[in-house]
Amino acid sequence: MERTDLIRLLGAPLAVVAEMRDVIVEEREPRDFIKSFAEAVAAGGTVFLTDPHWGETERGQFNARVSLPSPTSGPGSQVPGLSAPSTGPGWLCIPTGGSSGNLKLARHDEKTIAAAVRGFCAHFGVTTVNAVGLLPLYHVSGFMAWMRTVLTGGTYLPWSWKAVESGDRPALPAGSGDWFLSLVPTQLQRLLGDAGAEAWLRGFRAVFVGGGPAWPELVEAGMRAGLPLAFSYGMTETAAMVTALRPEEFLAGTRGSGTALPHAKIIVEADGRIGIESASLFRGYWPETREEGTWFTEDVGRLDEQGGLHVLGRRDALIITGGEKVDPTEVETALRATGRFVDVAVIGVPDAQWGEAVVACYPAEFGPDDLPAVTRLLGDHLAGFKHPKRYVAIDRWPRNAQGKVNRATLRERVFDLRG
Repeated sequence: MERTDLIRLLGAPLAVVAEMRDVIVEEREPRDFIKSFAEAVAAGGTVFLTDPHWGETERGQFNARVSLPSPTSGPGSQVPGLSAPSTGPGWLCIPTGGSSGNLKLARHDEKTIAAAVRGFCAHFGVTTVNAVGLLPLYHVSGFMAWMRTVLTGGTYLPWSWKAVESGDRPALPAGSGDWFLSLVPTQLQRLLGDAGAEAWLRGFRAVFVGGGPAWPELVEAGMRAGLPLAFSYGMTETAAMVTALRPEEFLAGTRGSGTALPHAKIIVEADGRIGIESASLFRGYWPETREEGTWFTEDVGRLDEQGGLHVLGRRDALIITGGEKVDPTEVETALRATGRFVDVAVIGVPDAQWGEAVVACYPAEFGPDDLPAVTRLLGDHLAGFKHPKRYVAIDRWPRNAQGKVNRATLRERVFDLRG
């Protein structure tokens, strides 16, 4: 695929390419985003996606990356900080990493996107992809869900999560082909137990669950409901999923993030670090380019006998407390298993005695009513040094639309409460 092919599929006029300008796309509403993105791609230069919900910190990081002398002037604006439009590989810059305080722009193009779509179709045995879109298009998960429909001639149906949760769910046209949906774990949790919602979910070829780790109780609840869940592994740098568990495998009892899609290969080093080889890998972080070859993540995992990937956590998220290493994901899983938390996130905060203390944060409006009971329930399920030293109720829970909690913000709020 060439860029002109993508322009044609997006329905933009090819004649606009002669203008050759770099463009920022910043739109909240899906239909506005689709229109602005098509025009930006046709402009021929670099296309920068931005998150309309960014605060001053993220906007400052973006401006510094793109060399903007002043704040961005809004959607569809030309990028004034660049002396000339950028062309060639890596012309699409998708933001990533803002929640860690280190926003980067992963460079993609029509070839990396097309490779991801081809691998997806081959893995699931489909030729046309239809999708109901609940996730924002300026994030890679929502963006690639839309791109799969664009490149395969399918239907993309943007919908409101609030409408879905309240019972207003789109009917999936019979005979229209395979339909797909992406949810974050907390969305799936809210739909489980609703007979109408579960029946609707069973109408999809696959319901992808990503954006954050799914706890065992949620996975098994989905199994009992007979939902076609597909757990996957991927990120902005890989143009979304590079492994996926097919729904039929999930319903047969297989767990994990599934095997590699045909366009990718997963490598796990001796220390557990996950490496990826894929035609959908990003070209580098703007403005740099990356050498071709294996790209190693900061994630840790293992491969089972069938080649399925099991993600165990992040190397950079480990908490070192009293000389012991604690994986926050393990502690979060144990806390959820007590049944006392609607949502919970575990972080490490500086501590004079322990070096770092394990702290469990939860939304103030959904807090457990008996914290001593939580400690008793943890019991021997976790080693003593992994037990939270503190439990902190947090106002304005910082979890975004993609299901990722902003741990940097949590730390700031914990520090504020200490002060």
